[in-house]
Amino acid sequence: MRKISVFDTTLRDGEQSAGVNLNFEEKMEIAKQLERLGVDIIEAGFPASSQGDFQSVKAIAETVKGSSVTGLARSVQKDIDAAWEALKSAEEPRIHLFIATSPIHMEHKLRMTPEQVIEKAVESVKYAASRFKHVQWSAEDASRSDFPFLAQIIEAVIQAGATVINLPDTVGYTTPQEIKRMFQYMKQNVPSIDKVSLSTHNHDDLGMAVANSLAAIQGGADQVECTINGIGERAGNASLEEIAVALNIRKDHYETETGLILKEIKRTSSLVSKLTGMVVPNNKAVVGANAFAHESGIHQDGVLKNKQTYEIITPEMVGVSSNSMVLGKHSGRHAFKTKVQELGFTGTDEQLNNIFKAFKDLADKKKEITEDDLFALMTEQTVGGETNHYELQALQVNYGSNLTNTATITMKLPSGEVAEEAATGSGSVEAIYNTLERLLDAPVKLLDYRIQSITGGRDALADVYVQMDYQGVVSSGRGTAHDVLEASAKAYLNAVNRTINRKKYAEVYGSKVEV
Repeated sequence: MRKISVFDTTLRDGEQSAGVNLNFEEKMEIAKQLERLGVDIIEAGFPASSQGDFQSVKAIAETVKGSSVTGLARSVQKDIDAAWEALKSAEEPRIHLFIATSPIHMEHKLRMTPEQVIEKAVESVKYAASRFKHVQWSAEDASRSDFPFLAQIIEAVIQAGATVINLPDTVGYTTPQEIKRMFQYMKQNVPSIDKVSLSTHNHDDLGMAVANSLAAIQGGADQVECTINGIGERAGNASLEEIAVALNIRKDHYETETGLILKEIKRTSSLVSKLTGMVVPNNKAVVGANAFAHESGIHQDGVLKNKQTYEIITPEMVGVSSNSMVLGKHSGRHAFKTKVQELGFTGTDEQLNNIFKAFKDLADKKKEITEDDLFALMTEQTVGGETNHYELQALQVNYGSNLTNTATITMKLPSGEVAEEAATGSGSVEAIYNTLERLLDAPVKLLDYRIQSITGGRDALADVYVQMDYQGVVSSGRGTAHDVLEASAKAYLNAVNRTINRKKYAEVYGSKVEV
């Protein structure tokens, strides 16, 4: 079987999704989970784009050892220098350079002739190769480029020192037949093509990113670039989990394999969904809530007789649990510690104590504690990493269908003082948010509010996601609690605290906070 390398760009291309803004601790947690998943290469960010990205890429490069870490760079020396400083301490430093090669991009974006583009590409690859052992070069908008020109520039950058050539479908324009033909053309028309690995990177604008990725592999691609849950610019990228399972289930057809640990897929998907606030649709292939559900009586009858009648993927293959009770209110610390370590917990003793306390509090309110509940508690406690300038201490809501809804909140302020305030609203959540706004030092514009349950049942944990404009900065926040209203308040304050921390970070490093 031919080995396909998996290049995950969740932390770079995925984070470019509208409304997604991950902090340092969240990026680190995702990187560690990607390492557990077994991805070959993690694209940790774009070091030259901001001081925050630089620090995140550097920390991930120093921490992750089981996967190779890379960073994106334009074909300019300062980008390459920034990438080297961020990645030089990595186990296997590599850089990802790009320049556009399609006629429309060269003329209207770069305003360069094809000859100038080749010259720039060769110059940047030579400079990068003087530092990095692994240099990946991408022909941006390759799918709309002229094949003879593409072959010419690929040969030139290989001679300059490129070790991986990426041919992306940047705008999701191509079809499976066309992309397969593009890879076959390069294999046949680039003299030095056997000296490098070929990579594919596809966007989902026409809903064909996964199909195009698989077709590219058939055409000769040795590496596939993708994101968890298919997140990314516009309609997103090719979905890692769909590609991975397709290659596994249809080994007979593709005759390839990856080094991924498939049982980590569901956990990775859930972590990325929670931290980005991008909910996985129920009908999403492989990781959606309905991926293994059977409504039709005919289907149910078949599955009961033999699962293979309607299930080509087993839930266990991708790490989907039965959601049966795993721990209860009488479970001890040792059993609890063992279980959370099985779920991937690698935090400090203090964090473990906080999770155990949260577990005990939840066990008093909820009869059955599932793996999904534990994973939510772990994420809530270990992936904060930010100073809580505003801290919720008490919340009381008076609600009635024919009454004025009132919220009373006690909160610790940045000064250390404790303040209490009350306000009304047309609904309970509005009353809470009106009260919180009275306690803040600036008005808040709520842009998005979403709520979902962690598991099924009336006693399920609530998970709330908000996006707001506070102090001129758009930020997101999350809150998890047994009570919907408490989760709503926690999500609101999480977004406020994240904004304050981002501004303080910008003051320290002199960088601009994106709005």
